[in-house]
Amino acid sequence: MNDEIRQLLEGVSKGTVTVEEAVLKLKRKPFDDIGYAKVDMHRKLRQGAAEVIYGAGKTPEQIIGIADTMRKNGQNTILITRLSEASAGVVEKAHPLRYYKDARCGVIGPIPDPDGLGTVVVATGGTSDIPVAEEAAVTALVLGNEVVRLYDVGVAGLHRTLAHLNEIMSAGVIIAIAGMEGALASVIGGLADCPVIAVPTSVGYGASFGGLSALLSMLNSCASGVSVVNIDNGFGAGYLANMINHMKRKEEK
Repeated sequence: MNDEIRQLLEGVSKGTVTVEEAVLKLKRKPFDDIGYAKVDMHRKLRQGAAEVIYGAGKTPEQIIGIADTMRKNGQNTILITRLSEASAGVVEKAHPLRYYKDARCGVIGPIPDPDGLGTVVVATGGTSDIPVAEEAAVTALVLGNEVVRLYDVGVAGLHRTLAHLNEIMSAGVIIAIAGMEGALASVIGGLADCPVIAVPTSVGYGASFGGLSALLSMLNSCASGVSVVNIDNGFGAGYLANMINHMKRKEEK
């Protein structure tokens, strides 16, 4: 059960929230149809995290309209992924937007304080992987996680990876991001005692096939505990890391 609903029901139990107030909040429409989008207002109830706006392919005006709807329905923090700098310039005229250029992400509203079980380590094989890594890092930050960045620690210079053993071995979740042959995920997976989320990137020369070589290498990793998301999918990795980092035993709820 979502924490927000739990707090609502606890308020009814304690008498600080009336039954009528609770019913009204629960009766809100599950989505709001604004013509070009059906904004999911119950996403946080179902999944624990509110809907995220995918900016690619949307006009700035559409993004503004979706954000308007979210804010009117009580969503204080809104993440916009794959947002171009040009679109960000338009959106920030309508909403207080913080733009992360490397990540191509925009955030409307405050960044929440971290409340996860541990740290989310975001590691890259090379500097060219940073845009995907930043998308993952910003996603994890917005969802309430402490993030540690380890950039340019690829296996072409293994000593760079080994120089960060403390961060790797103390992490709650690790996101390993690499192009080329994608070996970083296997190396980190063999060192860490936490889940490792591998992200292949489209960085590499011709035979990397736009990230396919890294994807297949990561899928065939001999290290246990390595899962793989799609090519360049930093958002998916950051979201999954958040879910893992916020897991609780059922008896604790």
